Parts: sequence; structure tokens; C-alpha cells
Amino acid sequence: MPPVKPMLAKSVARIPPDMHYEAKWDGFRAIVFRDGDEVELGSRTGKPLTRYFPEVVEAVREWLPPRCVMDGEIVIAREGHLDFDALTERIHPADSRVRTLAERTPASFVAFDVLALEDESLLGVPLSDRRELLVRALEGAGPPVHVAPATRDIEVARGWFEQYEGAGLDGVVAKPPALGYRQDERAMFKIKHERTADAVVAGYRLHKSGPVVGSLLLGLYDEAGVLQHVGVCAAFSMKRRAELIEELEPLRMDDVSGHPWAAWAEAAAHETARLPGAPSRWSGKKDLSWVPLRPELVAEVAYDHMENGRRFRHTARFRRRRPDRTPESCTFAQLEEPVRYDLAEILGGPSGQGPRDG
Repeated sequence: MPPVKPMLAKSVARIPPDMHYEAKWDGFRAIVFRDGDEVELGSRTGKPLTRYFPEVVEAVREWLPPRCVMDGEIVIAREGHLDFDALTERIHPADSRVRTLAERTPASFVAFDVLALEDESLLGVPLSDRRELLVRALEGAGPPVHVAPATRDIEVARGWFEQYEGAGLDGVVAKPPALGYRQDERAMFKIKHERTADAVVAGYRLHKSGPVVGSLLLGLYDEAGVLQHVGVCAAFSMKRRAELIEELEPLRMDDVSGHPWAAWAEAAAHETARLPGAPSRWSGKKDLSWVPLRPELVAEVAYDHMENGRRFRHTARFRRRRPDRTPESCTFAQLEEPVRYDLAEILGGPSGQGPRDG
């Protein structure tokens, strides 16, 4: 019965040997519960996703065993590429809007683990055995339900790491084959792409604990010469957060009117640009106020993935200052673009199981 907390992964620099390997999907993690016509889609945090993906609920009723619990990812593909933005649009209070989007951009469920079948809990069963049970349980399944490709061959996994990014996937996950399912433990390993970019530091938010820097607001110049907000970098020590307040003080602007993001307080501005004060379905009542800085400081940051080529998918990591770079040189043109790869090649086959098991 829900909730079940998903097993988690910790980041490592290289793909470890002698593991069970899968691609890392860039979607919504979901624990799927089915008991006859009753279906529940549980998120990573335990909150239900059921009402936001009615087409997935129907697919679960059609293709999953009558009584089961499965772990996987809800994804949306557009033109052979995963589209995370389309997923976030689903988290909407209006049922009519959700159903319209379900028809326009239907989601799929990619299953990569089975936690229960009929009356039997499989949490203590080794992954290698759970994998066999998963493939057998979904042997006759069709789109939009898929079995995640998997392999025991590290060379195949290395190839996936290079190829699959072009389809919007996030890297590779490695799992010990003899491992049982450990809820809420970082018992797996994830290997993600990391690149660097030079970005303009155009503001900061204060830390929740007090008057020190919480995160730096980053920008890149687009083709029209407009500084676009592309994300944040954080994860500083408390000592460093306090130092940053003093270091950034000479760049602090008392009047936001001359700042490239001065229009963030105007609701209409958010329709055409992604600005640091924009409301979000995810932020709730979180304080999104920020301190504007003259856009003169350049920082090198590490990032793993871009959303639609326009913003950092996750929080970037600060690497160093770049006094040798001018802010105007920090453009989108510096970003690497992975070679396109068709998602259908990954999830191909009559039951969408793709090139699994090496």
C-alpha cells in the first residue's frame, strides 16, 4: 500500500564495473500501485501524481498485471526527444487543462523495477531476479508502457552514456545485481553528464538562515543581446556565503530599474521571459525575492543538462571566477549540444523494451 519511498542513487564520477546498467530518465519518478481498477501514481516525495496523468492511469489498467507495484519514470516525448517542460505543465489545478494536455502531449510510463506481484512483496528479492519478473510481467505490454532497457555489459553502458543524451536522457544508473530494494536509501549509483559554462552573475538570493548568500542568479546573453536568466548556483559553505555578501557588495544595485531583469515584478513579463522572480507551481509560498547586481561578474559553473537548450535543468555548481571573460561574451553559443538521438531507438520493439540486456 502507498506510500512506498523509492530507492535513490548517489553520484559517482565513473561507471562502476560489474553492475546492472540502465539509462537515467529525465522525467517524474513514479511508484505505480494497481489493484484491479484502482490505480495510484506516487511521486518521489510520496505526493500523488494520479490526477495529473489520466492517460497513464488508463495505460496501467490496460498493460500492468492486475495486482502489482512497479517503480519507473513518467516521461513525455516530443519529436523523439524527452521534454521535461511538458511534464511540469501537467501540475495544474484545472482538471480540464490536464485532460487537454493529456490528449495533446500524452505521457508514457517506463518501468525499471517491480516491488510486488499479487500478494508477494519483492523488496527483499535480488535485483537480477526482480528484473526477470518485470520483463515477464510486461512481456505483452505496448506503448505507452515500456520496459527500461538494461544491460550487464559495461561497454554497452558506456555507449549509452554517450549516445542517449541526444534523446534527452540524463546519464546512466548502475545497480548492484544482488541488491534488494532499499526504500529511501542511496544504494544505487548515477553517472551524469557534466559540462562547464561561463555565466554572468546578475543577482543573488539570501539564505533562509540569515543575511548570507543562498544562491547566485546566473544569466546568458541570447542572440538579440538580452540577458536571460538560466538558473542558479548554490552549495556554498556558510563561511563562504558570508564572504560572498562582502565581495558582491560593490556590485549591488539600490535601484533595480537599470537592471536587465527589472521587469520581473510585472506579471506580463513572465509570458515572454524566464525571470528570477517568476511564480512557480513548485515554489508555493517560497520567498523568491532577490538582490540585483550590476551584471559585470563572470563565473565558470558546472552543469549536467539543459532544458530546451535555454536553462540549467538542475542547480549549477560554482567552479571559479573568470576575470578574463567579459559579460557580453557569455552567450548560449558556448553551450555544447548533444548529437540528436531518436527516443524510439531506445524504446523500440513491440513492447517498447528496446535494446536491453546487452
